[in-house]
Order: sequence, then structure tokens, then C-alpha cells
Amino acid sequence: MSTTTEPGGSTQSVATSESVLVTPEWLAAHLSDPDLRVVEVDVNSAAYDDWHVDGAVLWNVYQDLKDADYHPVAALAVERLFVRSAIRPDSTVVFYGYAPAMGLWLAKLYGHADARILDCSRDTWRADGHPWNDSTTEMAGGDYHLSHEDDRIRAGRTEVEAAISDPDTTLVDVRTLAEYQGERFWPSGGLEPNGRAGHVPSAVHQPLDGVFDERGAFRPAADLRRLFSSLDLDGDTQLVTYCTIGGRAATAWFALTHLLGRDGVRVYDGSWAEWGRLADAPVETSHADR
Repeated sequence: MSTTTEPGGSTQSVATSESVLVTPEWLAAHLSDPDLRVVEVDVNSAAYDDWHVDGAVLWNVYQDLKDADYHPVAALAVERLFVRSAIRPDSTVVFYGYAPAMGLWLAKLYGHADARILDCSRDTWRADGHPWNDSTTEMAGGDYHLSHEDDRIRAGRTEVEAAISDPDTTLVDVRTLAEYQGERFWPSGGLEPNGRAGHVPSAVHQPLDGVFDERGAFRPAADLRRLFSSLDLDGDTQLVTYCTIGGRAATAWFALTHLLGRDGVRVYDGSWAEWGRLADAPVETSHADR
């Protein structure tokens, strides 16, 4: 990124901000910066093909981030995705779309230093008159060697199983009430022949209704604290979030970690798409307490 001179002669990136969130005005002003990469994260290509932020590439959750059994792809596939997206270790990467926090979480999982989220919805970006196009963005590629996974922000099946009876770990189900109660497997209501609906035993139901305002921006910290009031926001216990494929779980992780400063939050990125299809995994169907 280009730099600006600070008092005393030191320099800092113009991308530097106090928050991992960037405003649409900031992104519009920096779209031409050579070290900026913009990534739309969605479950298919329909929205991206219709239009996208000028210069953005697409990360398709089901093609790029999950394998055929909905398990997270291996590190080598993630590295190839970074290279294909022309992301370098010093790139500023801004995520937006259906599941931007999932993209940011993945970047942080492998130690990428500068990953951010556009703090508005796709519709707001376009309605405000910011640059967009409907042509697929072709990137020249890059060179990226991933760091080791940060297991402080990721939980797998083994950790979730242990958390069921661990008083120092809270499982946080951020899906809808219908999903939590076992009325549907997929958010759309679609059936899963090889799966069971319900929730992980002992999981607290904490839906994400109200996380975003009418422009698709994250609400202020005070509002988020009220939204997540069922959780211990000031303690040192572990929180493990999950949803269906990891998008909403990553959103909760982002809000809790980056906007509320809560340590010890991990994402079960296999989420219900994995757990609900395991024949020997314990599943409960009941009403939420709230």
C-alpha cells in the first residue's frame, strides 16, 4: 500500500486503522492500491456473476472452502486459493458478501496479518454508487506459503465432544431456533438424507438476529454486548461457536473476538454439516431456554 508520513518522519500504511472493519468510502478510495485484494465470499456464484465490487475475486464456500463431505479443505488447497487470488503475505485483504467473516477467519487461521471486513452489505455498496462490474476478475497469481494453523481459534470434532461435559467450555449454537430444536437440518429447510437435525448436547442457543443494522454494518459494541448477553463476555472460559457450514459461526467469532475483545473463542468449522451427519455423534432435539 502507499504510505503517509507521520509527525517525526515515520511512515505508516494508508490502510492502517483502529478497526478490522473498513467503511465503503475507505474501500472505494483504495480499490486501485496495488497491495489491496478484495474477496467476495458466498455459497455459489450467482450474486458475484450478477455484479461484484470492482476487482473482487470470488471464494465459493462449497467449491473452495469445503470438500464434497462439507469438511474444511486441507491447508494445501487454502494455499492454492490464496495464490490464485494473488494474495501475498503483505496484502491487505478485504472480505465482503454472504460470509465475509468466514474468509477473515480462514485468513487469520493461517496467520495472514492484514485481513478486514467491509462494514456494509453488497446492496449498500452499490446503492451508494461505489464501483462495481459484472466481469470475472482474473488475477495474475502470487506466491504464498501458509503458516501453521492457529489452533486457538479452531475447534474440531474432538474438541466439541470434550466440550459437552466441560464446565470451562461453552458450545454456542448460532443457528435459528428451528435448526436448534431439530425442525430442519439446513437453514433453507432442505432435507439431508444422511443427517439428523438438532443441536450438540449442552449447547447454548445464541442466534445472530440483530448483529447488523439496516445498511448491513455491524452494530455498536454496546448493542452487541446486549445481543450476546447469554454468554460470559468478560470471563476466561472457552467459547466454541458453530452453525451449519461455518459462516454464521465465524460471524459470531468475529464479533466476540474483534468487536467485543473476548479471548478464547474458537470456531467449529465442520459445524452441523459435519456433526449432524456423523452416525455416532450425540444429538439433542429440544426447545431453547430463550
